Amino acid sequence: MTDNPRLGICLMIATTIVFAMQDGISRHLAGEYNVYMVVMIRYWFFAAFVITIASRQAGGIREAAKTTQPILQAFRGVLLAAEICVMVGAFVLLGLVEAHAIFAFYPLLVAALSGPLLGEKVGWRRWAAIAIGFIGVLVILQPGITVFSIEAMVPLAAAFMFALYNLLTRYAARKDRAATSFFWTGTMGAIVMTCVGVWFWQPMSQVDWAWMALLCVTGATGHYLLIRTYEVAEVSAVQPFAYLQLVFASALGLLVFGEVLATNVVIGASIVVSAGLFTLWRTRAVQRG
Repeated sequence: MTDNPRLGICLMIATTIVFAMQDGISRHLAGEYNVYMVVMIRYWFFAAFVITIASRQAGGIREAAKTTQPILQAFRGVLLAAEICVMVGAFVLLGLVEAHAIFAFYPLLVAALSGPLLGEKVGWRRWAAIAIGFIGVLVILQPGITVFSIEAMVPLAAAFMFALYNLLTRYAARKDRAATSFFWTGTMGAIVMTCVGVWFWQPMSQVDWAWMALLCVTGATGHYLLIRTYEVAEVSAVQPFAYLQLVFASALGLLVFGEVLATNVVIGASIVVSAGLFTLWRTRAVQRG
């Protein structure tokens, strides 16, 4: 691993742009076809991608799949597939802007749950940031001011699921290599989504097959860029820039899908992101001692 923060930041920004494009395409396709089918096809390409990478590594696929915790790895893969289905559904129900604004809460959930689940120490400053971030979510949801929308709970559920996935990935990393976790993520997701998605198959137009192909390409490209990002720079140096996905996805929602940028969403998202950036800063400070 090299230490090139500038290159790492550029790669992370590129990653967020590609993932925002992926979210926009997912929103379009899931608005026309069943979510399970869209995610299933996406996972077929993802599985082919991770298998190709594994086959080119030392030891091949057998080495990549080797683990002493198969139940944990399988559950991680299924959990991420389920989270993607929930989040894509949120794009259709709420749009990219509001869904991403609420989902931005997940890093704070990771910090909050890292104590009870991983035994990591969470100081009062980070707990305060988590509480402030939750206030930001409440500003977005506006309970008691407008009629509470049950749809708003969908991206929040996705945030909880993705936070748990991140924590389980950290736990798995204590015994398994990153390549092993990546392999299980792609293959288990493809297996479970195939078992579900084939029952919801719908004919797709040629134009939307082109969009589906682009969705698969952006997914593989985004994961490749993310891998390269962490190869050239420390996570703590580049992770704050991951929040740019909220900006790029929101821009797509506004410009392409005609969504509206409500004042409460802007204020709430700003609070959540600020709290998340503070939490990342405190984590880095604690690690440095």
